[in-house]
Amino acid sequence: MLKIRVLVVEGDAATAEERVRYLQRQGYSATSVGTGDEALRAYRQADLVVLDLDLPDIDGLEVCRSIREAGDKPVIAVTTRDTELDRVLALQAGADDCVLASCGVREMAARIEAVMRRTHARSESTRNISMGPLHIDGRSREVRLHGGPVNLTAKEFELLHILASEPENVISRKELMDRVWETSWADSSRTIDTHVSSLRAKLGAGSWVITIRGVGYRMGHG
Repeated sequence: MLKIRVLVVEGDAATAEERVRYLQRQGYSATSVGTGDEALRAYRQADLVVLDLDLPDIDGLEVCRSIREAGDKPVIAVTTRDTELDRVLALQAGADDCVLASCGVREMAARIEAVMRRTHARSESTRNISMGPLHIDGRSREVRLHGGPVNLTAKEFELLHILASEPENVISRKELMDRVWETSWADSSRTIDTHVSSLRAKLGAGSWVITIRGVGYRMGHG
């Protein structure tokens, strides 16, 4: 598996070295630069940028805006000031998260993992999927079966898209609750049963969604 490439943009050399070393020990491919100008030349080779907003040459918010305007590269902003305004400005500039410079390396690694999970989920949710006569358009959120439209609710679509995006895997009920309803396993799983039943009815065959008893569901072939 390819390592996630993290670019640490940090004016303080000792802090940059500490972050890079820790991230490398955690399995990331991490490098650092010390200025905004270097960051704007190097960020395209990274999967995620950890961006100090207090840079010696360019305002970090401007660097963040430039990265965001060029695409959807994940950015975690690092600020020395613990104020709501600073966090809001960072997020408005396009940062995916904003942390204090005093946060430890373990918290930083956890933040990176969380942002990468969200980024992966976003990219997966827009993917187009075709399975025989079933076509799922991730961008328009339209489903067609044998050329005809299938009218699904938002949650039915998300449930179908998640199952279809991993057709070889059994996805647990707990994970479906987390990913579709963003809630915990403690909540009633009857919600899943209802949506699966409705989805099968709208697709015209129960074999599109296979129940794996005691575990969860996987995608079938209709």
